Amino acid sequence: MNPAEKSVKRNHPATVRAWCMYDWANSVYSLVITSAIFPVYYKAVAVTREGEETVPFMGYSIKNSVLYSYALSFSFLIVAAILPLLSGVSDYTGRKKQFMQVFVIMGSMACIGLYFFEGIETLYWGIFCSVMASIGYSGSLVFYDAFLPEIVTEDRLDEVSARGYSMGYYGSVILMVACLVLILNPQWFGFSSEGHATRFSFLLVGVWWMGFAWMSFRKLPENPTGTKGARAWRKGYEEILKVWRELKHSPDLKKYLTSFFFFNMGVQTVMYLATLFGTDVLRLPSQNLIATILLIQLVAAAGAWFFARLSRQKGNTFTLSLMLAGWILVCLSAYGITKAYQFYLLAAVVGMIMGGIQSLSRATYAKLLPVNTLDHASYFSFYDVTYNLSIVLGTFSYGLVHQLTGNMRNSALALAIYFVIGLIFLHRVRSVTIRVPVSRQAQ
Repeated sequence: MNPAEKSVKRNHPATVRAWCMYDWANSVYSLVITSAIFPVYYKAVAVTREGEETVPFMGYSIKNSVLYSYALSFSFLIVAAILPLLSGVSDYTGRKKQFMQVFVIMGSMACIGLYFFEGIETLYWGIFCSVMASIGYSGSLVFYDAFLPEIVTEDRLDEVSARGYSMGYYGSVILMVACLVLILNPQWFGFSSEGHATRFSFLLVGVWWMGFAWMSFRKLPENPTGTKGARAWRKGYEEILKVWRELKHSPDLKKYLTSFFFFNMGVQTVMYLATLFGTDVLRLPSQNLIATILLIQLVAAAGAWFFARLSRQKGNTFTLSLMLAGWILVCLSAYGITKAYQFYLLAAVVGMIMGGIQSLSRATYAKLLPVNTLDHASYFSFYDVTYNLSIVLGTFSYGLVHQLTGNMRNSALALAIYFVIGLIFLHRVRSVTIRVPVSRQAQ
């Protein structure tokens, strides 16, 4: 046994608290930067001096919302490309904490850098920081997830994972509310404008993320498992190829991954770009949009619980099919909505099925893994690559349809096609019943 492994006491309360604390640290990025405040701010300031939303970027004229979609696609493409490399390093060198620290610094400093994104003059800087923040966030999670099975025993995996998810939810909502107080009352805190207070909220996200992450790093073990070696840098890619070859022996798993690839394209695109739909199509006030994101967060937690209970009675494939049908109706409804209250009702439905589908997707995948496999890390690395590539294509196609047709409603309608394809492949998978753990992916 590796001597380093002996030094790690599993289920140690301080280590478990440190691991959960990173969810508290990073979830503010997901809520404030990805979903709520930054997309609204971006749409407001990424305009020409004449107020036009079509902006110059790298020699092209492109609508600001389309540019944002493409920037997200690029960031997840980078993550998908380096994910196997990161997984290989994580598994075979044991230097999880050091690499995790690098990505935390990258992501949090990029959020702080968004403070200097003031308008069209600094558009390149704003896009660069948003891309780097996305890469930092996703890259850090690779190492964060890899810690869990090494610091707790198998019987406590679900419990500790759920605890981390809960801490992340509470932490993000607390900072979100604080940021809203700043933005809605800038004069109380000495800010010159609402925009200045909004940019300060991005700085707060970076400080919160890095500060609480370092509380985690103080207690997380240095090198729980792993052996150092140059081969580790290519091992992750070799493992991905091995899983790809083994899929032909697991037809249900292959069909489910295909289904997941398509319906996750729709789910994640809605999560990342729903705010832009509200600003572009319905011209909703920023305060209303941000309040809607909070509503989605609250309803998503209830949705995860409800659909988890339903899956125990009806099975995963039935429950996932029901939610995919709901997603199809959401996309079709989004094409025709014209009133603000319709958007809010739709947001409530999205929250309910968003929490459910994310918590069930990963659990269903785990159920379908080959019974005799011991290499779960490689299979889940393959799953994560599939996850990120689906976001690349989903966000890119959303922006492309918007660019070609000039109407974001058509982009929403196109997402329905992904859910339909996902539903077709899911119906070809044998029925799956599983006790579903709460997934941190539902954040």
